[in-house]
Amino acid sequence: MKRGGFLSWVLWFGYAFLYVPIVLLVTYSFNESRLVTVWSGFSTKWYAELLTNEPLLEATALSLRVAAVSATLSVILGTCAGMAMARFGRFRGRTLFGGMITAPLVMPEVITGLSLLLLFVAMEQVVGWPDGRGVTTITIAHTTFTLAYVAVVIQSRLAGMDSSLEEAAMDLGARPAKVFFVITLPIIAPALVAGWLLAFTLSLDDVVIASFVSGPGSTTLPMMIFSSVKFGISPQINALATLMILVVATGIFIASVVMARQDRQRKRDEQMAIQGG
Repeated sequence: MKRGGFLSWVLWFGYAFLYVPIVLLVTYSFNESRLVTVWSGFSTKWYAELLTNEPLLEATALSLRVAAVSATLSVILGTCAGMAMARFGRFRGRTLFGGMITAPLVMPEVITGLSLLLLFVAMEQVVGWPDGRGVTTITIAHTTFTLAYVAVVIQSRLAGMDSSLEEAAMDLGARPAKVFFVITLPIIAPALVAGWLLAFTLSLDDVVIASFVSGPGSTTLPMMIFSSVKFGISPQINALATLMILVVATGIFIASVVMARQDRQRKRDEQMAIQGG
């Protein structure tokens, strides 16, 4: 077999490995049977029943809200941490600070969840906050472990950025805050978006840490799905997952269209600049 043919087979195998399970999930969301592995005919009844399943919808809304808030906090704190690592040079305690930032990347989630649970219990006994476990503790916990991923992304982007632009702006009299918001922030904006999306996905997908720090009335969607495995997953889960896939695919399509238009506009501007020169 030629090298090109082998690479094509590997490529198609990779695509099949990634997307065939998603296609099966979407297909079985239209299954008439209550059993998710037995096809008995086409039906959309599970989508109708999904709209009346208040516990499932509430868990989904809670997961989305927690993921959005924790991702936003992670971007803010992760940007500060990435700036400190990439711009402040060899300050005292840099090694310890870097190790503390990246520790959640390699620490098992069971250890992270247990340690956060002990922390929240101790804080409640000492200062009276947080008052029990719930949405607040889940948000703090998710921010804690997603912060590390955002900090690595931002630090990598800042390390590859040309610092002469910032130096030139400061030489012209711009204050550090203005340099950051006018020059640095627009340049690292793609990394901020990537970090936010990564943190959002990690928070939305987490079940181990949330199980430790959650309480009554704060069940997230992954926790509900995991608990339903013992009694059999309802096709309503397939319907919900299909809707989420549709939303994500729509977002990716819109982003691709916008990026393509911006690229074409940039090329037209370059051609006009060349012709004008």
